[in-house]
Formats: sequence, C-alpha cells, structure tokens
Amino acid sequence: MVGGGGSDAASTDRHVHCGGRGAPCRSGAWHAHCVTRVGVVLGGGGVVGQAYHSGVLAVLEHDFGLDARTVDVIVGTSAGSITGTLLRLGVSAEDLAAWTVKAPLSDEGDVLRHVAGTPVPELAPFNPLHVLRRPLRLPGRHMVQRALTRPWRFRPLAAGMALLAPGRHDVAEQLAALRELEGPGWPEPDLWICAVRRRDGRRVVFGRPGAPDVPVHQAVAASCAVPGYFAPVEIGGHQYVDGGVHSPTNAAVLRGRRLDLVVVISPMSGPAGWLPDVYAASRRHAARLLRHEVGALRRAGVRTVVFAPGAAEQRAMGNDMMSRHDLGGVIQQSFLAAGAYAATPEVAGLIRAAVDRRSG
Repeated sequence: MVGGGGSDAASTDRHVHCGGRGAPCRSGAWHAHCVTRVGVVLGGGGVVGQAYHSGVLAVLEHDFGLDARTVDVIVGTSAGSITGTLLRLGVSAEDLAAWTVKAPLSDEGDVLRHVAGTPVPELAPFNPLHVLRRPLRLPGRHMVQRALTRPWRFRPLAAGMALLAPGRHDVAEQLAALRELEGPGWPEPDLWICAVRRRDGRRVVFGRPGAPDVPVHQAVAASCAVPGYFAPVEIGGHQYVDGGVHSPTNAAVLRGRRLDLVVVISPMSGPAGWLPDVYAASRRHAARLLRHEVGALRRAGVRTVVFAPGAAEQRAMGNDMMSRHDLGGVIQQSFLAAGAYAATPEVAGLIRAAVDRRSG
C-alpha cells in the first residue's frame, strides 16, 4: 500500500493476470500480449462524493487517456451508482464535472441536458448523528437466522443501520430523470450496483449474474437509500437500503473478475486522525474496510490504485455530504490532488501501461 498526495492510498501488486486466464505473468512485467482488463470502483458520498468522483475521473481521462466509460466493469455504491450509470450512458468525466457545478456542457452532453432541465427537490442537511438517533426496529427472523448460520459474513453495524426507522425523503424523486434516460436493458459493458436487503442485511449486487432483474433506475435508487434519511426502496417484494451500509466501496466484489487493474475512487475514506467525532470515525471505518477489500484484490493478483481525499479535499468537502455549497471547490481540489498523486512514477507507470495495453 502506497500513499501520497491527496490520495489516501494506492497499492500496486507485482503480478498481473495475463491474457485474462488468471495466471500471473512470472516476471511481473506488463507484456505486449497481455489483455489488460480494467475495473473502476466508485464509492458512496452523496452529491459531494459525486463531485469528488468527477475530479478524479477527469484526471484519469485528461492526463492518461483512461476513459472510464469504456472500462470492463464499473462497481457503483450509493452516489457511485449514479456516477457509474451516467458513465455507462456515455457521459464524459468533463461533462460530469460541468453538470455538477451547472457549467456549460460539451457537444457530447445531450444526456445531461435532459437531467439539467429536471427540477431536483431540495434536501435537508445530512447529519449522521440525527440519522443514528432514529429508532431501531427489532430484527426479524431472517436477520437472526443469517447471524446464526453465517456469522463470518454477518456485519453487526450493517445490520443495525438496516434496522433504522425509514427516512422521510423519497430517493426516487431525486432520481426521476434517470428513468427517462435509461435504455430498454441493462447498460453494457458491466455495471454492478450495490445495495443491502433490509430484512437480513445481505448485500445484493444488481447487474451481476444471479442478481434480481430490475431496471437500472430502481437499482440506483436502492443503492442510494441512506437508512434513516431516505425511505427504503421496494424491489420484488423486498426493501433495500444504501449499499454503503455494507461497505462504502464494495471493491472486493471484483475478486473473481480476473481483472488486471482496478481503480478505486473512495470519497468516504481518507486520513481522519483520531478526533472523537462521528465524521472522523466514519472515515476511519471506511478506510479500514477499504484496506481489507484492496487486500482481497491484491491476493487475487489484481493491481489496484486507490484515490481517497486528503486533508485539503476533506476541508472542501465539509461534513454534509448532501450539501451543494462548494461543489466547484471539491472538484478543483480533487483534480489537483489526484493529478499530483497520479503523476508519481509508480502510479503513473501503472495507469499508462494499462491504457497502452488496452489501446495497443
């Protein structure tokens, strides 16, 4: 794990999968015959997290020619599911940033012009303390059964969040325009959207083989349904809440995809120090989960680069992840910090090699 710049960490394993067969190159080098398969993981973080995504994605596209619209698989959680869906609909990183701050769009921005014309209801400030004070319902038999039969997969914190009383806001209202944009089927290449089934706290990855077949806008709504803030989203008779309840990034779902490089953009992690407040604690928790997930990918032979906000970006982001107060500042800080970090020799070499192999 290597850290630097405004990005919390990047890890670069010494082996890559060659030709998509799952066997590492013995020398650990990138070879001309390697078919480089790339995944992008977009973590949660509200509208502020979307601004952070767009700044980092703009660095990858502008400095390296890595167009996230064309990668082999995108994993989106909460706000990341919105960013990921827009990428799969053809929206560039440049237009994502412009749309976030209501700036003019490029000629490719037709999709977002429709979204920009749809009014979005104002949201109340997001305060984790207010959410955590919401009453808990008693766990049902499905959650108890899962805790007893699969304790190694049971996450008490995730279960507790899933048991919070429903929030007052309707996430579907926030995403009304998305329904009009999606096509008749699921986007291609792969788009995986993470949510949590409320009855038992189990993570569900929509878009992955074996997952319930749902329209994209419903999967995104489920992934964004922050417990205690938004109301749960019902799909196929089950209620779902925000995928960040399980993990802010859910990067480890890519272990079996035989990818060569995974780029993780995690707005909710990053260095937080040891301040005794809920905001720092949530970042420490997110960073701890992310370390485990990146470790799982590395053990599977996958090289990873992780972008997470440092002190400057965190100051611009503030504590209310639903605030639109200074999204331009968030984009600017994330672009500068991610650009400086991505320019370090190890990270730059890794990203350039992946881009060269994909275009070669």
